[in-house]
Amino acid sequence: MPSQACDWERIGRSLDAHGNAVLPALLTDAQCGALAALYAQEKGYRSRIVMARHGFGRGEYKYFAYPLPPLLDRLRHALYPRLAPIANRWNRQLGIDIQYPDALDSFLQRCRQAGQTRPTPLILQYGKDDYNCLHQDLYGELVFPLQVAILLSKPGRDFTGGEFVMTESSARGQRADVVALRQGDAVVFTVNQRPAMGRRGRRKVAMRHGVSRILSGHRHTVGLIFHDAR
Repeated sequence: MPSQACDWERIGRSLDAHGNAVLPALLTDAQCGALAALYAQEKGYRSRIVMARHGFGRGEYKYFAYPLPPLLDRLRHALYPRLAPIANRWNRQLGIDIQYPDALDSFLQRCRQAGQTRPTPLILQYGKDDYNCLHQDLYGELVFPLQVAILLSKPGRDFTGGEFVMTESSARGQRADVVALRQGDAVVFTVNQRPAMGRRGRRKVAMRHGVSRILSGHRHTVGLIFHDAR
C-alpha cells in the first residue's frame, strides 16, 4: 500500500508539533480521477448533505455506504494501524483511559457495540464561492482522534483557492495553519483535541478544520474517518 512508503517518524513529529501532517502522493492522478468521478453516481452512498441547509458552509458531500469502494477500504485499513500508536500515546499524555486496538476491524466492532454502525468515509464537492466552516467530525461517543483527507483535484488547473485550514484553541490563545496540498496528497489531522507542551507540562488544545473559499473551478476531496456514526 502507498502508506508503507510514508515517513511515519516525520508524520508523528508533525502531528505532535502541529496537529497535522502531509502524506505526499498517497494516490496517483489516475486514482484521484477515478474517485472524483464517483461523485456523479447515484449508487454507493447512504446520504447526501448540502452544506448550506445545515449552516456548514457551501458545497456538498456524500457519505459512502458499506461496502466502501475497494481502494478506500484498503487505505482505511492500511492507515489505521499506523495511526493507532499515535492516538494511544496522545491518550496516555492526556490522561484518557482509552486504548485503541491494533486493527481497524476490532475498533469498528467496538463502534458497533456502542451503536455506531453507519460508515463515515465521504467525498466532498466544492464549486466557486463554496467553503467548509471550521468543525469537528465526532459522530458519537467513540471518536478516533485522527482522520485523513485526500485532495483529488489539481490546484491551479481544476480549482483555485480552497486551502485546507486548521485552527488550534487553548487557554493560551489561538493559531491557524493553512496546509498546502497537491493532487493525490493527503493530510492526517486531529479530529478533536491533542496534547501540546506548555510551560507547566502537557496541556490540551482543541482543533478544528475547514476549507477556505473556492475562487474558481471545482474541488473534490475524500475524507477517511475511522470511527463510524450513530
